[in-house]
Amino acid sequence: MSHAPSPAGPSNRAGPVVTSAPRTGSAAHAGQRTGRGGTALVTGASSGIGAAVVRRLAAEGGWRMVLNGRDVTRLEQVAALAGAVALPADLTRPGAGRRLTELALDHLGELDLLVAGAGVGWAGDFTAMPAARIDEVVGVDLLANLHLVRTVLPHMVAAGSGRVVLVGSLAGSVGVRGEAVYSAAKAALAAFADALRYELRGTGVRVSHVVPGVVDTPFFDRRGTPYTRPWPRPVPPARVADAVWTAVRRDKDEVYVPGWLRVPALVRGAAPGLYRRLAARFG
Repeated sequence: MSHAPSPAGPSNRAGPVVTSAPRTGSAAHAGQRTGRGGTALVTGASSGIGAAVVRRLAAEGGWRMVLNGRDVTRLEQVAALAGAVALPADLTRPGAGRRLTELALDHLGELDLLVAGAGVGWAGDFTAMPAARIDEVVGVDLLANLHLVRTVLPHMVAAGSGRVVLVGSLAGSVGVRGEAVYSAAKAALAAFADALRYELRGTGVRVSHVVPGVVDTPFFDRRGTPYTRPWPRPVPPARVADAVWTAVRRDKDEVYVPGWLRVPALVRGAAPGLYRRLAARFG
C-alpha cells in the first residue's frame, strides 16, 4: 500500500559519481543530534521518497550527503541539486552494502544518519506472482536493508551516536490485499526496527520507523499496477520527507504518514477480528 521509491534498474557504472567536493572532515555528531546538520547516507534517492528526503535535508542546511540508487541519471540529477555525492549501486548484489558503507565513510569520514528508502513492489494474486519477483521484493525491501544496516551500525556504535531511519509501509502494519509479499517484507522490516531499537539501547544509536500510507511516486507505475482505490488518497513524497525529519529532530521511534493511519494499525492490534471483517468488506 505505500511506498518507497522503486529503483529503475541496475547500474552499469562502477564507482562513485562525485557531484560535491568533500572527502575529508565531517560535521560533529552533536550537530546531527540537535538538527543542525551532519553526515547522511540516503538510499532510494533517485526519485520519490528518497529524493524528497534529500531535498528536505538540503533545505535544512549543514548536511553533507552520500546518495544511493540504481537509476544513475536521476541519482546524478538529485545529487547535483543537493551538492551531494552519488554512489549508484544495486544493493541486492552480494557485498554491495559493505562497499557502499566503505565508500560513504571515505567521502564523509563518519555517518550520523542512514535513511533506508529504497523499495520495490508487486501487486496481484500471490499465486500469479513470478518467483523472480518474490525474490526481488524481499531482496530489495528487506534483505538489502538488513545487510546495509549491519555494515553501518558498528561505525555508529563506535562513535556513540547516530540514527537509522527505516522507511516502511502501512502494508506492513495491517497487510494489504493483492500485496502479500510486499506486506510481508515491510512487516519484517517493522519487527526488525523494534528488535534493533531494544538491542541498541544505551549505545547512543537510535532507530526510527517511518510508516507511510499511499504516496504519490512512480512506485505504482514501476510495480506494474496503478493505484485505483478511492481511499486513502495519496500524499506527496515531501510529506514523508517531513516525517523523516520529524523522526530525526524529535527523536521519534515511529511516525505514521499521515498520522491518522496509526488508527487502523491500533484497531488491528486491539481487535483483530473486527479489523479483518472490516478489511474484507471495504478492502
